[in-house]
Amino acid sequence: MEMPGFLYGFYERKIQRSLDPERIPRHIGVMVDGNRRWARQFNAPTSQGHQAGADKIHEFLGWCQELGVKVVTLYMLSTDNMNRSGEELDLLMGIIANTLDRLDDDADISVHAMGAPELLPDYLAERLNKLTARTPAREKLHVNVAVGYGGRREIVDAVRELLHDAVARGADIGKLADELTVDDISRFLYTRGQPDPDLVIRTSGEQRLSGFLMWQSAYSEFYFCEALWPAFRKVDFLRALRDYAGRQRRFGS
Repeated sequence: MEMPGFLYGFYERKIQRSLDPERIPRHIGVMVDGNRRWARQFNAPTSQGHQAGADKIHEFLGWCQELGVKVVTLYMLSTDNMNRSGEELDLLMGIIANTLDRLDDDADISVHAMGAPELLPDYLAERLNKLTARTPAREKLHVNVAVGYGGRREIVDAVRELLHDAVARGADIGKLADELTVDDISRFLYTRGQPDPDLVIRTSGEQRLSGFLMWQSAYSEFYFCEALWPAFRKVDFLRALRDYAGRQRRFGS
């Protein structure tokens, strides 16, 4: 049985008051999963599910700003998703473009694009480039937008860029291979210069990474939520933060 709205409000405030600001994750990765299933529950078109998911993104980013999260990485469109029907992809690309426009209107948010822009329509790739180049007047939240993103591809791109950089510097490739370190590759990831995610959240009940931040999430904590992304509530988010705060993080075996 559903809890009445006023009780949910009371419950949200209770959990939020219990959170230690020092235990709020600095960087959260989010796999926004379940838009299509949410639409099917209401016999609605898939595009309505994607739009509801886009609206939830803006609501979620507001929660993050309120709670002091500094970096959010949103897994919005994977390279595998590019295999969907042309009609669905066209609608989804348009919704993503509108989402980017809404992010552009927020003076407190900076945006960084992650993925393969050559896989995207020109208009969407151009909007991502423009938004990434924008410097906000004040930054409360940094948002990585993973569109046309694949974790394996990111690692390959990083190694490729590392090698091109070595050749441009006239470095000895054999010596580079002998001395290569984790930090050398990290310097060329899409998220270079950013902290690795402390917490990765996936909605819709699925419990797999699906190629999301494969390198960066080596020591992340994971939280899997049954709610479909458009139905993800603030109380669900607060529960994830409470669960994270109660964990003893171990950076090794």
